[in-house]
Amino acid sequence: MLRFLARRSLGAIVILILISAITFFLFFALPAEPARLACGKNCDPTSLAMINKNLGLDQPVPVQYAKFMVGIVAGRDFAVGHCDAPCFGYSFVSQEPVWGTIVDRFPTTLSLAIGGAAVFLVFGVGIGMIAAWRRGTWIDKIVSSLSLLGASMQIYFVGVLCLAWFVSGLGIMEQPAYHPFTENPAKWFSGMLLPWLVLSLIFMANYSRMTRSQMVEQLQEDHVRTARAKGLAGRTVFFRYAWRGAIAPIVTIFGIDLGSLFGGAMVTEYTFTLHGIGRLAVESVQLTDLPMLMGVMLVSSAAIVVFNILVDAAYAFIDPRVRLA
Repeated sequence: MLRFLARRSLGAIVILILISAITFFLFFALPAEPARLACGKNCDPTSLAMINKNLGLDQPVPVQYAKFMVGIVAGRDFAVGHCDAPCFGYSFVSQEPVWGTIVDRFPTTLSLAIGGAAVFLVFGVGIGMIAAWRRGTWIDKIVSSLSLLGASMQIYFVGVLCLAWFVSGLGIMEQPAYHPFTENPAKWFSGMLLPWLVLSLIFMANYSRMTRSQMVEQLQEDHVRTARAKGLAGRTVFFRYAWRGAIAPIVTIFGIDLGSLFGGAMVTEYTFTLHGIGRLAVESVQLTDLPMLMGVMLVSSAAIVVFNILVDAAYAFIDPRVRLA
């Protein structure tokens, strides 16, 4: 197991380096000039040259990339001062440290990801299991129809409708906003409840359909039929034999989805005006802010890679047939 984790960790580092290199060099292939964006409208040649020097933009692109990667591990010195590791540089727009901005935005994305994932995993898998248990009945048909309808919905459409109905119209829910959990847990929960429900709608539909199909497939396997032939109770066969075989694909997709959510649920954050990692990524692209974009990209990619490694490691405990070697 340790050898497997070490091998996957090295592979993850290589992937992150490739992502950072591709993003970095593609950015400088754009016609936009980063220093001019940071300088503003009333920019003279002297100010432009000073900004290029302060941000290290007057050096060759490969040298800038090498210093950027070294700064992540060991910190970096700029004309404006020293940037402690992990240093992603300073924003071209706000002139603020990139890492500090990401740390400030991350609790919002963390709350959105954990809460939304808990809702769609519990309810999505639960509904899918009920549909599989009552396969062929009216319950199964209703669940399948509603799941197809939910999967066809879009967050920006459902989110706006929910804001109009439950917040502005009926007034039964609070305006979505992030409040630190440590300061006021009740305010944190009420402010994130609507984004959790809307975010989980599409995921819940997909998980219920996937769970149902996996459970139906497992119920036709030979070891499940053998368990039934031995006279085991239906619930025992369903949960002990069929469920254990169906959980592996669900865990795989959940690891990918959770990693993506930690990277930022862009549409949800924009719809509910939540200042998280996803919204920060969109703003960085719009403003051509390379240091901020690089920081968000690496943090998002690291989250996805880490959760994929955890999912692969969990296979050994979920399915004894899996051999990591």
